[in-house]
Amino acid sequence: MSPASASSEKTERLLNLILALKSARRPVSKQKIRESLPAYAQASSDEAFDRMFERDKDELREMGIPISTTVIDVLFDDEVGYRIDSSETTLPAISFEPDEVAALALAARAWSTASISGAASAGLRKLRLSGVEIDESMAAGAEPRIRTKEPAFEAVHAAVSALQPITFDYRRNDGELSTRHVQPWALKNWHGRWYLTGFDVDRGEERAFRLSRFEGQVRKKGRAGTYAVPADHVPEVALEGQPAEPEGVAVVRVRHGRGHTLRRHAQRTTELDERWAEVELPYRRGTTERDVAALGTHAVAVSPPELVEGVRSALLAVLGEHASVPNDGDSKGEGS
Repeated sequence: MSPASASSEKTERLLNLILALKSARRPVSKQKIRESLPAYAQASSDEAFDRMFERDKDELREMGIPISTTVIDVLFDDEVGYRIDSSETTLPAISFEPDEVAALALAARAWSTASISGAASAGLRKLRLSGVEIDESMAAGAEPRIRTKEPAFEAVHAAVSALQPITFDYRRNDGELSTRHVQPWALKNWHGRWYLTGFDVDRGEERAFRLSRFEGQVRKKGRAGTYAVPADHVPEVALEGQPAEPEGVAVVRVRHGRGHTLRRHAQRTTELDERWAEVELPYRRGTTERDVAALGTHAVAVSPPELVEGVRSALLAVLGEHASVPNDGDSKGEGS
C-alpha cells in the first residue's frame, strides 16, 4: 500500500469514528464500534483492533477532540462505552471587533517559516467562511516574523498542545548525546532561541531544552493527556538559569599548570613554549572575562577585542580597590 493510500484510509477511518461517536445518543461499546466501522471490522485480530483503536483515540485527543469514557452498565463496570460530546466540539457564534480581526490577521502573518503557518492560514479561512471579514491590509504597516528553523519545532509544539509525553536525543553543551524522556509543559522563545520546558522523567525534575540541540526525530512516548502542567509553572523562571550563548571564539594564553576551567572548554590548545599555551574556546560575554581575570598574571586575553577590554577593565577595577585600602604600616606611622 502506498503512503498516500494509507494516509487516505486513516483519514477516512478517523472521520468515520468521529461521526459515529458524535452522533451517538449514548456511549458506544468497543465491540459495537468494531462491528459498525468497516476499517475496524477488517482488523486481523482483537489485538490489532485494540492497537488501531487506541492510536486513533490518541490522535483525536491531539486534534483537540475529547473522547469521554463511561461505564455502560453499573452492574458490569468492566464494560465501558465511548462518546464525543457535541458541546465539547461545537463553538458558539463568534463576533470580533475590527481591531481584534486585525490582531488575528497580524498573528497569522507572524508565523513565516514553520509548518504551523498552515494552521494559522487555515484559521483565517475558517473565520472567513463563518462570515468574519478579514482585511489583512490593516496589518500591513507591521511585518512581524516568528522564525522557527528548528526541525523539532512542529513535533514539540504538537506534544505541548496535546500533553503528549515524548522522547528525543539531546546534545548537551559539552557535546554529550543522551536520550531524554519528557512530559512537555511549554514552548518558549527566550533571547531569540526556542526552548522546551517540561518534566524530565528519568531525572525526576523540571528541565529546559533548547530545540536547536535536538538530534533526529521526536518520538511519542505513551498516551496524550496522561499528565497535567503544574498551575504554578512559569517558563521564564525555568529558563533564567540557561547559560549564555557563545559569541564566537576566544583566544587566551595561559601558563602551564593553570587555567583548568579554560582548558576544559578549549576547542584547541597550542603549546607555545615551556611556560605558555594558547587555548581557543567559545566566547561567552561576561563569563569568559571573569574566568580569565580570575587567573591574574597567569592568563593573557588575546582576542576578541571585547574580551581583552573586559579583562583589562576587571583587573583595573581590582587594582583600584586595593589602592583605596590604607596600608596598616602607614596608618600606624601617621598616628605615632
